[in-house]
Amino acid sequence: MIRCKDLSWGAPGRPLAPPLNMERATGSLTAIIGANGSGKSSLLKVLAGLQKPLSGKVMLEVPRHGGISFLPQQQNLDRQFPISLQELVAAGSWGNRHTPAMRRQLLQAALAGWALNGLEHHPLMALSGGELQRALLARLSLAEAPLLLLDEPHAALDEQGQALLWKYIHGWHAEGRTVVVVCHDLAAVREHIPHTLRINGAGCVLGRSVDLIAQQPRTLEA
Repeated sequence: MIRCKDLSWGAPGRPLAPPLNMERATGSLTAIIGANGSGKSSLLKVLAGLQKPLSGKVMLEVPRHGGISFLPQQQNLDRQFPISLQELVAAGSWGNRHTPAMRRQLLQAALAGWALNGLEHHPLMALSGGELQRALLARLSLAEAPLLLLDEPHAALDEQGQALLWKYIHGWHAEGRTVVVVCHDLAAVREHIPHTLRINGAGCVLGRSVDLIAQQPRTLEA
């Protein structure tokens, strides 16, 4: 479960939105939408514990094993780091209680599931944006975390990659995991995610995706 009480976030003295009061049940699937600079990514970092709130509280109820998996935006990754795609994906299983043989089996399944076969030994610099994004998502899928926080997971993905993304998101949701997705693709949110938190300078509103997106200016759908 995620509970935010009078939560403010942003730069010191400059909150990005009025205080947020929100509760999302375990196993819920929620989108976060809003204009650029409205504080979507910053809120996700606060929920992940990577950024301190200005005031208020975040309370998370997650099992000790597995915890939280956070997918950052791709530009935050150092593509000069000397590892292969397979090594990047395999890092998702760190801390899991599997035998080495099971880890190898799960790694191969993740690579195949995200259509990464044949790219295993490519360095990060040799990957396209879509290939790297699928690798990051494959790494996240190995983590088996009960709470998934995804910051623009659709970025750089082509049509096939986006179809895989929503397939996995629905699968994680069906497994009872709690999933929060920052997403600019309002049409995809309307189709795939039942509830949405909309952030703007006037405040934060949580409601049904179809209702909130119907109220959004068309210019925000880009």
